[in-house]
Amino acid sequence: MKVKYIIYALIVVVLGYLIYNRVTAPSPGKEKGAAGKGGGKPNGPMAVNGVIAKSENFTDKLNITGNIVSNEEVSIRSEASGLITNIYFKEGSNVAKGALLIKINDKDLQAQLTKAITMQKLAEEKEYRARILLEKEAVSKEDYDATLADVNALKAETQLIRTQIIKTEIRAPFSGTIGLRSVSVGDYLTPQTDITTLVNVNPAKITFTVPEKYIQLIKRNSAVDFTVEGNKRVYTATVYAIEPKIDEATRTVLLKATAPNNDGSLLPGSFAKVELALKEVKDALFVPTQAVVPLLKGKKVFLCKNGIARDAIIETGARTSDRVQVLSGISPGDTIITTGIMSLKPETPVKVSIN
Repeated sequence: MKVKYIIYALIVVVLGYLIYNRVTAPSPGKEKGAAGKGGGKPNGPMAVNGVIAKSENFTDKLNITGNIVSNEEVSIRSEASGLITNIYFKEGSNVAKGALLIKINDKDLQAQLTKAITMQKLAEEKEYRARILLEKEAVSKEDYDATLADVNALKAETQLIRTQIIKTEIRAPFSGTIGLRSVSVGDYLTPQTDITTLVNVNPAKITFTVPEKYIQLIKRNSAVDFTVEGNKRVYTATVYAIEPKIDEATRTVLLKATAPNNDGSLLPGSFAKVELALKEVKDALFVPTQAVVPLLKGKKVFLCKNGIARDAIIETGARTSDRVQVLSGISPGDTIITTGIMSLKPETPVKVSIN
């Protein structure tokens, strides 16, 4: 019995000890707070990145889109109707101006021409005899005039038939590259039939539009740089024509420029990215785009002055892909903060790492 009571007593003592420790032990949160309150270190300056503002010469450029078009382009058709007897060109080949492309059957016209020439010769002989007789006053002036009129009429008919024969030969109106043909030997041509296309791409032409506020800065013979999709090469074109009126719907002006295309790398229909130099600005100040903070009425940047962040209201100008021109509000040599600006406040201590 004594042993039993001793065991009960020990259990009670152990339980009491555990309960006491549970009640008197501090909570983890309080312990952490106490430690922080008593032994924590104050926060240091905020670590940020920055750049030094420097003045530089800058060419203000306008980036716009345009299209590559042919120097000359025409759809080849026939003036005359008839059967195709010969095709003299190869698809995709270069042809010279005046080269014979298509021949239409002209046998009936050749027969008409032979007949007309024969009748013309007979009429000319008759006119010759009538002229001799007129000189001898053997015929009247009216009879001679009628004979001469017959000669002139037959000459006109002969010339008309020759012109019709010429129309049976379809020739290249200018030098260029011939396209794919849509006819074959034996097809019957009409003036509405598309035979092929002829394109001259050297020089190439670039068409693009410019907002009206910039048109006074562009003159004829101005140089423009451009690139095309899939080609890193930078081409240079010369403005040769400016539309003399402004498009009321878009408030833009259409311009055309030419660029050498000896290698044929500029294909008509290509999309062009045109870069137009407007003016050169000396001693321009630029800051990274991410350093500019938009405000309700304006913009600002954060400067580092003696280890302290200070905001400065700025006026901006031209933009590039990653920088903004600052017209006022900062000076050369200022340290511009570029990171952490959304959580930065004026008078905050900062430690700047210059990029």
